[in-house]
Amino acid sequence: MRSPVLRRSFRKDFPAAVRGGGVYVWDAQGNKYLDFSGSAAVNFIGHGVSEIPAAMAKQAAQLEFVHTSQFTTPVAEEYAKELLDFAGDHFRGGAVYFTCGGSESIETALKLARQYQVEIGQPKRHQILSRQQSYHGSTLGALSVSGNKRRREMYLPMVREFAHIGMPYCYRCAFDCTDGCRNCGQEYAAELDYAIEAAHGEAAAFIFEPVSGATLGAVVPPPGYLQTVAGICRRHGVLLIADEVMTGMGRTGRNFAVEHWDIAPDILVTAKGLSSGYAPLGAVIASKKVVDAIVAGSGAFLHGFTYNAHPISLAAGRAVLQQLRTNNLVAAAESSRPGSAGSQLKTALEGLRDLDVVGDVRGIGLLWAVEFVADKKNKRPFTPEMNIAPRVGSAAVQRGLLVYPMQGCVDGISGDHLLLAPPAIITSEQIVWSVDQLRAAILEVASSTRHH
Repeated sequence: MRSPVLRRSFRKDFPAAVRGGGVYVWDAQGNKYLDFSGSAAVNFIGHGVSEIPAAMAKQAAQLEFVHTSQFTTPVAEEYAKELLDFAGDHFRGGAVYFTCGGSESIETALKLARQYQVEIGQPKRHQILSRQQSYHGSTLGALSVSGNKRRREMYLPMVREFAHIGMPYCYRCAFDCTDGCRNCGQEYAAELDYAIEAAHGEAAAFIFEPVSGATLGAVVPPPGYLQTVAGICRRHGVLLIADEVMTGMGRTGRNFAVEHWDIAPDILVTAKGLSSGYAPLGAVIASKKVVDAIVAGSGAFLHGFTYNAHPISLAAGRAVLQQLRTNNLVAAAESSRPGSAGSQLKTALEGLRDLDVVGDVRGIGLLWAVEFVADKKNKRPFTPEMNIAPRVGSAAVQRGLLVYPMQGCVDGISGDHLLLAPPAIITSEQIVWSVDQLRAAILEVASSTRHH
């Protein structure tokens, strides 16, 4: 009997999840799974935190919805103020635009960047530059600035394309990396300079993930790279948009990942961890410069969603931010802090490097990836048909461990990795157990591969 739900795949069976608590999810059969990927790097505070639904219920009982063309709400005003504060000094005097998720937030940021340029008397500027091997969302605008081949190909005839530049990925770098990749970072940054020049004054913004998300798997930029990129954008009058849908709200051990490199984007986009999955929610945080241009110009942002700033979602987000602060979860995620969950995860995962099929272990905070290779010496990937990452994912699920398998990190088609992003409340025992199960799952798939 086919499900009435149009599911992500008709080829596989999905267990029915019925309950969540802490780092665990239970299915209808009573099986328990440790959520080692935070769903898709969404859950940061843990499942079943009763304060969140309580805040949502309280808001729902009072006022479930008003349209932003007619009203603002106290929850929107207060939460926006708290978020600007959380985003730091650079966003003082800025403003927050709330949406229902990451893709909607990216669409908003792209349109905001375009309107900014028009408002300041630069109507020629409309191109949004981005990077290959990136992912910014599933709507057509977000897809046009994404570099994920598998998710784009079918829709390309419907998409408006601008330049995509290369990005540093030190494990498979095209340049000389003997200096800890500082030099290659500059080579890649120079590509942005050329792309902006080639756009003949039409570049409006450059969008990037500070740490790559699912497509490349937690690739951390080399030293100096993002600082140079930010300088290039400033020099050319191009807005810098940081896509922190996955990396924001503490995931990397800072409030936002850009803080690791001390750069100040003009627009910062976040979602996922913003509500930790308790409600559909995203946010676009715009700097004072961007907001001032609209205030001084036409006075209205030409864009809107029915559900933007939905009061119940905002109540969830606000309660999540409260949890983050009360329980010091950003510090828990910091991988350079001895004894933190982030540092214990790092140490445990690094231990997988001794496996023949593990080519790279990389990441920061509570966002990590394990990349598989057929040959360690020359970093040769498995053929895509072998489905290594999905198979390791299935073997892990059999052991009660949820991970996020991805393919295409090498060239968009081949390359297998797992993304790991557990909630910040994970304990050292749970980390050790998870990595043990993961090791067993990898070995199981590796040995069946050898027998073929």
